[in-house]
Amino acid sequence: MRILTVNAADLEGGAARAAYRLHAGLQRLGHEPYMLVQGRTSDDHRVMGPRTRMEKFMARVRPMLDGWPAGRYPGLGNKLFSPSWLRGSALVERINQHPAEVVHLHWITAGMLRPEDLLRVQKPMVWSLHDMWAFTGGCHYDEECGRWKEACGTCPVLGSSKEHDLSRRVHERKQRTFAQLKDKLTVVGLSRWMAACASQSTLMRDLHVVNLPNPIDTHTFKPVDRRVAKEILGLPQDRPLVLFGAVNATADPRKGFAHLRAALHDLPQGSVELAVLGASRPANPPELGHPTHYLGRLHDDASLCVLYNAADVTVVPSVQENLSNTIVESLACGTPVVAFHIGGNSDMVDHQVNGVLAPALDAAALAGGIRWVLDPSHREGVRAAARRIAVERFGEADVCRRYAALYAEAIARYRQA
Repeated sequence: MRILTVNAADLEGGAARAAYRLHAGLQRLGHEPYMLVQGRTSDDHRVMGPRTRMEKFMARVRPMLDGWPAGRYPGLGNKLFSPSWLRGSALVERINQHPAEVVHLHWITAGMLRPEDLLRVQKPMVWSLHDMWAFTGGCHYDEECGRWKEACGTCPVLGSSKEHDLSRRVHERKQRTFAQLKDKLTVVGLSRWMAACASQSTLMRDLHVVNLPNPIDTHTFKPVDRRVAKEILGLPQDRPLVLFGAVNATADPRKGFAHLRAALHDLPQGSVELAVLGASRPANPPELGHPTHYLGRLHDDASLCVLYNAADVTVVPSVQENLSNTIVESLACGTPVVAFHIGGNSDMVDHQVNGVLAPALDAAALAGGIRWVLDPSHREGVRAAARRIAVERFGEADVCRRYAALYAEAIARYRQA
């Protein structure tokens, strides 16, 4: 089967890494997958990026231009909001000219495609939701406002007090568009939570929505000797290592660094060491009560595997989360996870089996979860369960076969329409 994956990038960012892993897994199963991206960094010959100088220039400019309408709202700050209003994308023509039998959309904002552009795609489409953007008026996470269940407006992400604001206008555009896509589009909620949100939304409740996770290569992400992993990274051997990781790990409020900080202060001072992935050491680092190692960004899976194995526990204190790459990667390496019981986290973490799910935003419970995981009396059992659950639920071959079956179903529905 020939599959064309469409995503803003091939390797940079969580959605890109997840999309590329599915692309690679489908190829290993004998399919013919291709990727069409706005920003190409891999040397994979099946990944197609901008071709001409003008296309490359516009790929850099379009994300900035697309964000202009949202930038007029002072309350937005550094939060992500995508109006997706730019016309003139040549990607639809490339999609229609490609011999693929099915198109798999992933993260298509940053000026890549407008919702209206999907009406011109002449192939069946599957759309994996990596965040909430597809069914909101432009925010990627809604700060629990829930207005997308009816109609957006007075948007807290924009800091707007007006009912007919940018979020309402984007929502109305999507509503007009999605009403015409019923037989062309299958929606994939990567977590049960995301699938349920899509099904409850005004925009997607009449579309075909399924729950199917991202795959992970459990031959790449696997347990290795913890002492050797710490030695490779120059991390200490004499204290438990707590790992916290995310893109812009300490700057994005949604990632919950403030809750982690409070939890660390609830542990005996100096009893653990913290490794922060995705952030460099700030000029004035916060006092966390424990030695802290800022590791910046790691750009390859082999390095990430070593880091997960060096950690004794991974903490994911996000306040909203879909299907975290960090959690699945950590579990595949046999490193248990402590996280809040929000979003899609319960798809991956079974409470006191392969980690701990703390009540939402309860930093004291987060600290209690860290203590529980580090307890020597069940540490090895928890690590074994982490690996087992990752293989059973997210193993590449099984998940990719399920995607292939979904593609065949989408093609058949499109042909019968």
